[in-house]
Amino acid sequence: MPDKPDNFARLVIAAPHSGSGKTTFTMGLLSALCERGLAVQPFKIGPDFIDPSYHTMICRRASRNLDSWMCGDATVEEIFSRSARDADISIIEGVMGLYDGFGPDEERGSTAHVAKLLAVPVVLVIDAQRMATSAAAVALGLREFDRAVDIAGVVFNNVGGKGHYDWLRRVLETRTGIKSCGYLSFDADLRIPERHLGLVPAAEAGLSSDLLERLGAQFEQHVDLESIIDAARRAPAIGQAASDVFRRCGNEVPVRIGVARDEALNFYYQENLDLLQCLDAEVVPFSLLKDEELPEDLQGIYLGGGFPELFAGRLSANRSMRGSIRDFFAAGGVIYAECGGLMVLCETLIDFDGRRHEMAGLVPATAAMRRDQLSLGYVSVESLRDTVLARAGERYRAQTFHYSVLQEARFQPALKLYHGANASFDGYADRNLFATYVHAYFAGQPALARRFVDRCRGAMHSSRRQQ
Repeated sequence: MPDKPDNFARLVIAAPHSGSGKTTFTMGLLSALCERGLAVQPFKIGPDFIDPSYHTMICRRASRNLDSWMCGDATVEEIFSRSARDADISIIEGVMGLYDGFGPDEERGSTAHVAKLLAVPVVLVIDAQRMATSAAAVALGLREFDRAVDIAGVVFNNVGGKGHYDWLRRVLETRTGIKSCGYLSFDADLRIPERHLGLVPAAEAGLSSDLLERLGAQFEQHVDLESIIDAARRAPAIGQAASDVFRRCGNEVPVRIGVARDEALNFYYQENLDLLQCLDAEVVPFSLLKDEELPEDLQGIYLGGGFPELFAGRLSANRSMRGSIRDFFAAGGVIYAECGGLMVLCETLIDFDGRRHEMAGLVPATAAMRRDQLSLGYVSVESLRDTVLARAGERYRAQTFHYSVLQEARFQPALKLYHGANASFDGYADRNLFATYVHAYFAGQPALARRFVDRCRGAMHSSRRQQ
């Protein structure tokens, strides 16, 4: 018998372009729905670590990434359905502009592609600060560009007052037939702190009670929450996902993998951690800043991304932790580090002010912050040699997100990265250590997670033989 379709209440929050206010509106919507006592499952389209950290804090449920460039359709469907199943409603924050995908002829990776794949109605957030009638033309153009995208409504941001909104609503509804779901009035204090890689992560900034109160007041006065909930509940039933990426093993020898999570390093895809657990790995959190040494009985450690440059003094001052990491590797422990984790493993980190900080010293190079060296976007990765994650010659999709470069590097790169027609080299591999600027997405290629866990399991057996 065919699988029974699932009736997930769900909605995408999208915009014509970045900076329209969709993250602020999404945060307010998540908070308002939670205040109603609903179990809200948040998602973020595309390769983002920071927005999901705020989603998670508000909803007290791990926000999930839905990335249709790094994953096949069936895997995106599985990630959505496995998390949405026990929620009352799912809210999916889009990426960039509604139709902005991997390239001019490639819609994969776009908000529109995921909205169509999962049959999700879309509410547009349009910044109306410098518009009136033209805002309706923007909404109409976005709807007509691809009628397969179900645009259920519009919310206007940065509105000058009730008169301005009445004009916007009247033109939108009479000229396009699209429903207006309310507005957020201009408020200079509705700003989330930002820095060189975007918003300040929730692990550092937390959520300002004043911000949430101001957002809550706006939603109470100006947003038609009922129509937004109704749009989400009108989403059609969808079949169960054909993918089975997150099938739990349960018959392997358990391993313990330490995961660094604090203000310095906190960029992790939740799906990466879930897959490690599905492969019978126990994920053990620890702090590079506050703990003096690694947790006991680890076979592997995973150092994700973050902002180590802002905490370089404290990282350097924690000599016992740096020594613990070196001892762990010397004893045969497995280390996988990406981006900020790579920087922590270098010999030295040079911050934006030119100050040098001693790091763990396992990667023979210096990490230097450079405001003129942004690397941001998707990459196709070719492994040039065997690593903790991949075999030589294997290719997988990933992304980069950093403002630093390696200097004085004394090693041959382990990876070749393809950025469209351009190529570059990256990555350091030495025995059980693999460090790279690349953020891998295990859900897109589960074999990467399997090899990492298997290497950790092998290290455990090797350690026992030596005892």
